[in-house]
Amino acid sequence: MTIEDDVAKLAKHVRFTLGAGPFLRVGGWQHMGAVICDAVLQQARHYRHWVLPRVEDLQSAWPDARTVTRFRARAAEGELSAVLRTTNRRKLSAIVAITDLLARSRVETRDELRAWLQKDDSRSVLLAVHGVGPKTVDYLGSLVGGAHVAVDVHLRAFARQADVGVTTYHQLRRVYEETADRLGHDRGGLEHAVWNHMSANVGAQPPASSPKNTKGGLDIP
Repeated sequence: MTIEDDVAKLAKHVRFTLGAGPFLRVGGWQHMGAVICDAVLQQARHYRHWVLPRVEDLQSAWPDARTVTRFRARAAEGELSAVLRTTNRRKLSAIVAITDLLARSRVETRDELRAWLQKDDSRSVLLAVHGVGPKTVDYLGSLVGGAHVAVDVHLRAFARQADVGVTTYHQLRRVYEETADRLGHDRGGLEHAVWNHMSANVGAQPPASSPKNTKGGLDIP
């Protein structure tokens, strides 16, 4: 079994299950505090019922924290735990560490983060942050409108349905990327379509205001 065989299987399953598309790329957040917190909080959490309300609360409480510098200043005031309604030290520390890293890298906005993620060393420096794995890095890219594939439980389940043989994160990401390329779809758009299909089937699809359910454009001003 080769990667090409798995791509063929996944492409067939995409066509049969999701149709011909087009699959538009998710818009993501404009608010950099929301981008960073969403990327960290989504790890092993129910998105609709746990993550999304907290990210929305953050934007309501700190509407001025749209840039990394403003969010960093707000978080330094010591109220981040209260705004996000969590005392999870690992997640809070990861949020602060990512924010500090982006500030040192002179990344302020979603467009700057999207461009920065294309640099050769950006992935390695993010992975050096405690609590940040490859899915979080790819998900950060999705949250700012990049063509990234973040392999989560839904994408894994869809691949199993297609009888894809590979199982590691990097192999599955490659299969999804090459499948999107073969079918002529945007990579992030295909990921988004699979995620929506699978999450709807388990009753976990987020509301229309969520970046995970936005058909192009920017979902939250």
